[in-house]
Amino acid sequence: MLASHALVRGLQSGFWRRVSTSSAAWATHTHNVDVVDYVPFVRNLSAEQKKLKEKEKGSWTQLTKEEKLALYRLTHELSYAEMRQGSKEWMTVLGGIFIFLGFTGLLVWWQHVYVYGDVPHTLSQESVAQQTQRMIDMRVNPVHGFSNKWDYEKEQWK
Repeated sequence: MLASHALVRGLQSGFWRRVSTSSAAWATHTHNVDVVDYVPFVRNLSAEQKKLKEKEKGSWTQLTKEEKLALYRLTHELSYAEMRQGSKEWMTVLGGIFIFLGFTGLLVWWQHVYVYGDVPHTLSQESVAQQTQRMIDMRVNPVHGFSNKWDYEKEQWK
């Protein structure tokens, strides 16, 4: 009985393995072989355009160049040359960038005039020299820092 259960199990797993691999193989193939018709540019035709469409079913050698162009315009909005023609959108983008930079410049100028105060007196050269001399006199960081670079016997920078 145990052997029969194992045999049934083996057959079931083999069956499902074949089903799963065949379905995976089918999934790799495309099934959409139907070509969808495109929607024409002009849907509601006038009487003149309907006559032109009837004339289209005949010989194309009898059509004039203007009629062929009119037929093309019935199905397509733009020609290849018109599609590939550049747009003027870059001017709008560049204008927006310049406006943004202008407002940014105005904001920086406004902050410089109204937000930021004068430079503190502690950043003047005299004050910086006094602070440096005070740090040397206090022997700040004598091993690796500020005072390490000062020669105290000669009283000058090393």
